[in-house]
Amino acid sequence: VQLVESGGGSVQAGGSLRLSCVASGYTYSRFCMGWFRQAPGKQREWVAAIYQSSGATTYADSVKGRFTASQDSAKNTLDLQMNSLKPEDTAMYYCAAYLYLGSRSCGNRADQYRYWGPGTQVTVS
Repeated sequence: VQLVESGGGSVQAGGSLRLSCVASGYTYSRFCMGWFRQAPGKQREWVAAIYQSSGATTYADSVKGRFTASQDSAKNTLDLQMNSLKPEDTAMYYCAAYLYLGSRSCGNRADQYRYWGPGTQVTVS
């Protein structure tokens, strides 16, 4: 499974960015797809997740109401629409995935995710 993020950049506080993650190398549609971020000197932080099979999404409290995760199954893409951005949202953003055959929501721990993209930088000033 290969994941590649795009869409990062620099924006002023209050602005918006849309990140995309293109996934390839698999045929199952039962992956948990997640977004994580890591700021310099800080631990990797879970942002959002979406279960491919059901479309169910979950969000960290810090981004709830501002960020929206969505998927395009036909294109194997995962997007993260980020609105009302704050300086504290500045970080490297990573797309991640793992195969999940359960019925609960996707996990929010980095060690649950097996596949990772190289990341895309988001800077909010």
